[in-house]
Amino acid sequence: MSILWEKSDTWRWLVRKTRDSRPFFFAFATVCGVVPGVIGYFVMQVTNTRNPELEARLRQNASRDSLMMGKVNQERLAEYLGELQRKEDTNDRYVAALRGETLTRKPYVRIQPIPPQNSTEVNKEQTAEVKEHKIVENQKK
Repeated sequence: MSILWEKSDTWRWLVRKTRDSRPFFFAFATVCGVVPGVIGYFVMQVTNTRNPELEARLRQNASRDSLMMGKVNQERLAEYLGELQRKEDTNDRYVAALRGETLTRKPYVRIQPIPPQNSTEVNKEQTAEVKEHKIVENQKK
C-alpha cells in the first residue's frame, strides 16, 4: 500500500476524500458494493441457459454413473423430506455425518442409540453394526 501512497496522486486524493468527507465515503462504499453486484447479476442473467433442448441433449449424453448418482440422490432427498414431513427424529443422521458416514438404510433399521464414547466398545459395536448392515443388504438382494 505504501507504493500506492507514494506514487499515485489519485490514490492519495481518494484516501483524503474518504477520510475527510463522510458522504463521499458512503457514496464510494456504495459504488464499490453495488456496481459489482449489478454487473454480476446481469452476467448471470445473460449466461443462464434454461434451454429445454440443451438439457435434453445433456441428459442423453450423460454417463450411466451420472444417471445412477442422480437417481440415488433423488431417492435420498425423498427419504429425508419424508422424514421431515413425518417429524421423525433424525439425530442419528447428524451423528453419522459428524463421523463422516452416510445413512442409507431403512428408518426402522437406521434409528439406533448413540454408541458410548469408550473406544474399545465403540469399535466392537461398529464392527457388529457393519456385519448387521451387510446381512440386511444381502437379504435385500
